[in-house]
This record gives sequence, structure tokens and C-alpha cells, in this order.
Amino acid sequence: MSGFDLSPRAARRALSAVSDTVDVADAVVAERYARVVWNSLAEPGDGVAGRVIAELGATAALRLLMDGDLTSTSVTSERELTDGRKRWMPRLSAAPIAHALEIASVRRVRLLVPGDVEWPAQVDDLGENAPLALWARGDASLPARAGASVAIVGARAATSYGEHVAMELSADLAASGVPIVSGAAYGIDGAAHRAALAVGGATIALLAGGVDRPYPAGHSSLIDRIATAGAVVSEVPCGASPTKWRFLARNRLIAAVSAATVVVEAGWRSGSLNTAGHAAALGRSIGAVPGPVTSGASAGCHRLLREFGAQCITSAADVRELLGFVEHPAAPPPDGRPPTDERMRVRDALSGRSWRDVDDLAARSGMSPSDVEMHLGLLLIEGRVEREGRRWRHLAER
Repeated sequence: MSGFDLSPRAARRALSAVSDTVDVADAVVAERYARVVWNSLAEPGDGVAGRVIAELGATAALRLLMDGDLTSTSVTSERELTDGRKRWMPRLSAAPIAHALEIASVRRVRLLVPGDVEWPAQVDDLGENAPLALWARGDASLPARAGASVAIVGARAATSYGEHVAMELSADLAASGVPIVSGAAYGIDGAAHRAALAVGGATIALLAGGVDRPYPAGHSSLIDRIATAGAVVSEVPCGASPTKWRFLARNRLIAAVSAATVVVEAGWRSGSLNTAGHAAALGRSIGAVPGPVTSGASAGCHRLLREFGAQCITSAADVRELLGFVEHPAAPPPDGRPPTDERMRVRDALSGRSWRDVDDLAARSGMSPSDVEMHLGLLLIEGRVEREGRRWRHLAER
């Protein structure tokens, strides 16, 4: 515990490269630094730490902890504090905190704490489980300005259908000014981020480890691009590694930062359902994209639709409706017939008598096999087609 200096002067020196300290009151700077220390002591979502800090303030609570006098508060029991001290005290060391701040300085990482103009107030809805601090690369103000943002999440082992839908949704929404939030993972997350970047839209990646440690490693370039055009955010300090628990805790932040969560593809026990659960608990809107009934990759989405009241999402217009935006449908052509779309091309390529496989349908429609599969899945949900293995035919014409 030696080496800790909680004086305002020491706090200014420690935070000079990661937070504005000029013309800021000594007590405010000291509180910011105390939150940085608590951020290293407590794991994400530690409700006991959250309650203690909310009642006493980060600086006072830390001094009491260091002096061994943090024995009880009006919002925590003696047992909770005893267990808390057992978690926090082994990490109470100045060196690793100084090292994390040094990394943040070198990587131009911004510290955000409650009360900062750039703090995303929507995460305060998490109550005692709200983050004690956030660390951001890129546009640190973006999460606070995200407003009507959408989390697009789903399976890491996504199908071509899932990635296509994620990209279509993300590109359309981002191009219309809706920020896209996700976790930078393989599969659906990566597809959503890439599509938002491709149309010049805003996107936010929330990581389970430090923002200086891109994860997965295969998405290092993508995460760097997000940091350049949007924001990469984490609630754990620089240098912290992503762990299984931190991934689950990170999901609550994805839900809290966003006004709505859309699950594009998810297995029966997918972590994306965990994100949707947090969104529901926060009173946020939930949407799910239907998929082929035979696809295990969409079983979680169908579960959300059937058991948890998620809204069915088939287009970006559905997502905007989820956000409360009112859209007026485009007027039909003068002859009153609906406009031709890609799904109609797939329907035209089908036969009501002969079974046709995806490659045959792709050749007949002039579309890619992955696009054909996506539209076949939607037609299956609508009850317009039937399948036998990889072969399909038009149900309405039988």
C-alpha cells in the first residue's frame, strides 16, 4: 500500500495526459484519480464497490479502505464489505496503476468518469453496477452523443446469411446517422462495424479487455479503424486482459450505451442473449432477425421472438421503428404494382413443381448463393417456400 499519494497535486500529475485537469477543482481531480484506483481494484459490475462509492465518494472510500477503517456503511453489510476487502486489497498497489496510466498516455487513451461532459449518462441506468470509469480511444465524446444508437450483435460463428443481414442493417442505419454499437468480435459484430465504416457512419466498439489490447487479435486492424473513425471503449484499465467474466460484464455496457439491441444471429445459449437480457432489464427495446428454422445459428433469435417479446427485424426500417422513428412507406409505381426487389428475383427463379438447389437458383436469378440463401430463409419464415435438404421449391404454386 506504500507509494499511494492521493493528494490533488499527485492526482493532477498522474492524470495530466488522460484527463483535463486545468482549472478543475482539487477535490474533483482527486476524485477522478480515486476512481482510477477503484477501477483497478474492483472487477466490472462490482455492486458493493458501486454502492460504497455512491455513498462515500471514491476518495473517502479509498482512504478508509487503505486505513483499514472501511467497516460499514448504510448501504452495505459487514459481510459484503469483508468479502469486498478480500477482493480489493490484493490489487491495492501503486505500480500497476501507474503503469496502466503510462500506457494510456502513450496510446492517447482518454479517461472518462461520471460528471465529465463526455461521460455517457445512459450507462448510469446500470445503477450500482455502472462502470466506475471508462477508457476511450478515438472520439471519446461519441458514446455520450450516441443517443438513438443501435447495438447489432450476434454469433461469432455466423453464417453468410447472418453476416449479410448484419451488414445490410448496419450500412443502412449508419448511413442515415444512427450510430452502430457492437463488441468487435468475429462474425456478426465485425460485419456490423465494417459496414458502418464503409458508409462513413459512426460506430462504437466496446471491448472486454483494455483498449490498448485489441481482441480478437485478428481484428486489430478493424479496431484501429474504429478508433480512427469512431470510438473504442472499455471499462477496464489499459493492460487488462479480456476474461470470460469481463466479456459477460461488457455485454451490459453494450446494452446500456444503446437505445435498442438487435440480435442478428444467435445460438440457443449465445452470449448475445445475455446482451439482450441486459437490454430488457434496462427497459431498452429488443429486436431479433429471424432465420431458417433449420439453422441452429438462429435458434436464439427465434427464442427471443417467441419467449421474450423481441420485435421481428427484417430491415433497417424495422430497426428505426424500434427506435421510435416514424417512416412513411414509399408510394407504389403508377400501375399500383409493388416494386421489384431481390426477393422477387429469387421467387421467380423457384418452381412450384421441380426442386432446385441454391446454386441453380443463384444462376437463374443472377445473384450470389449467399444472397439467395438469405432470401430463401425469409421466404421460409413467410411460408412461401419449402425445402428438402439443399433443394427448394415454391410452396404457393403447388
